[in-house]
Amino acid sequence: MKEKLIKFFDFIQYWMIVILPFSIAIASGPMNIFMGWLLFSYLMKKILKRERFVFPADINTAFLFLIIISILSMINSISLKDSIKGGVLRLVQYGFVYLAVMDGLKDTRHIRRIFIAMVLGTCFVSFDGLWQVITGKDFVRGYAPIENIGLLRATASFKDANLLGIYLSAFVPLILGLTIYYFKYKKISLIFINLLTLTGVILTYSRPSLLAVYLSLLFLSIVNKDKLMMIGLLVLLVVSLFVMPRSVKEWAKKVDYNILRFMCNDDRIATYGNTLNMIKSHPIIGVGVNNFMKSYKNYKTSPEYRNVVTSDYMYAHNNFLHMAGEIGLIGLGIFLWLLYKLFSAAWDIYKRLSDNFLKIISLSLIACLLAFLVNGLTESNLYYSRVAIIFWYLTGFCLGMKKFCGEC
Repeated sequence: MKEKLIKFFDFIQYWMIVILPFSIAIASGPMNIFMGWLLFSYLMKKILKRERFVFPADINTAFLFLIIISILSMINSISLKDSIKGGVLRLVQYGFVYLAVMDGLKDTRHIRRIFIAMVLGTCFVSFDGLWQVITGKDFVRGYAPIENIGLLRATASFKDANLLGIYLSAFVPLILGLTIYYFKYKKISLIFINLLTLTGVILTYSRPSLLAVYLSLLFLSIVNKDKLMMIGLLVLLVVSLFVMPRSVKEWAKKVDYNILRFMCNDDRIATYGNTLNMIKSHPIIGVGVNNFMKSYKNYKTSPEYRNVVTSDYMYAHNNFLHMAGEIGLIGLGIFLWLLYKLFSAAWDIYKRLSDNFLKIISLSLIACLLAFLVNGLTESNLYYSRVAIIFWYLTGFCLGMKKFCGEC
């Protein structure tokens, strides 16, 4: 009976890892259900097999210290309930997500199925976004596209165009990486898929998402010493300056061609200034994990940057500033340490893999993580529950590739 239960939960864990990336594209509800089943099956397997819960040696110390500093930061919390439920417990939950994914990777067939799920998810929301822009409503939630500076921006099943951009840019590098450096141009269907998903990214008009995809491709081309791709990317950059919509050119002129104002908008820059006030007031352990938004109004200056008036309830719109505000400079330093250990481990795994398919998967996953973090320079995407899970899922996927290295 025990062995049958273990096999049953192993089966559930296997398919939840496959389905989870696609479920994020639908809505928060399905995503939370499948994440719940993933964690439940993983925990039940561990209990039945009487195995210890051990974090991977590559990032275990950093992650443990991240939890500790998050707990210590609650000293300054104005809402302990928010700090515990949406802060510490959520961080522990994300830790179990990457452990479950890392533990549950089985074989090349399993990886291919995960890849297919990611393709289906990105194609689904890209087509939905295209449909939304053409018809005025997406076919999942009935959301209308949003309009900024005269541009219709696709949101698909997400509430915001930037969230759609975060989702797409986090998975598109994997699809592009396999298409260009493994399947190459043998499969016409993959070319169509890439065109569709890139169209989805473009229709968000999310500058950080476009930059994230661009830099991830540049990273892949540099590592693979692909001179043709590097030249193509340079040409694309030059051409884009001439073919971008007129309203974007007018916007660039309006902000005096200031790259920071162009990428971030004045309201974000104002938010950054207020966040620095928060960090100056609580530099060591911050205002308390998951307390940034409730505390933000207490650190607003008057007047704000260029007389912008920001809301009293804001995200920092930058992962690193948001983190420093909540858990202090010590917490930010620990997270940067975790990133260093993560990318060092992921790069080592990539170098040790011998199978070409697995090597491209591993390298493309690194590009996916980079894309997510690039997006995090102007978005607090580690704090948006709908997409934050992507980072920890990719972390587990990256580290889980180690089991295919043989004697790593």
